[in-house]
Amino acid sequence: MRALLIVINIALGLYWWVIVIMAIMSWLIAFHVINVYNEVVRSIWNALNALTEPVLRPIRNVLPSFGGLDISPVIVLLIIMFLQYLIAGLLTMYPYAI
Repeated sequence: MRALLIVINIALGLYWWVIVIMAIMSWLIAFHVINVYNEVVRSIWNALNALTEPVLRPIRNVLPSFGGLDISPVIVLLIIMFLQYLIAGLLTMYPYAI
């Protein structure tokens, strides 16, 4: 059980970075710093969207429209942080559980 919680915690940490990279890349695309007509940029962007959209889309459907501001990645990052703190608490509460 402990090993499973550690793996879930690591996966949440990796997904946190995927969301941060996707948000930064979306800003760079919006300000025309990088160009999606580049094949490498487009493939990275499509991969990041494929990884994040299934999680972000339901949150976007629930949140009201803020114009051009998308706060769904912030909500997902807060949920991930909450889950990581919950898992860390479980790991410290039961340090030798099987």
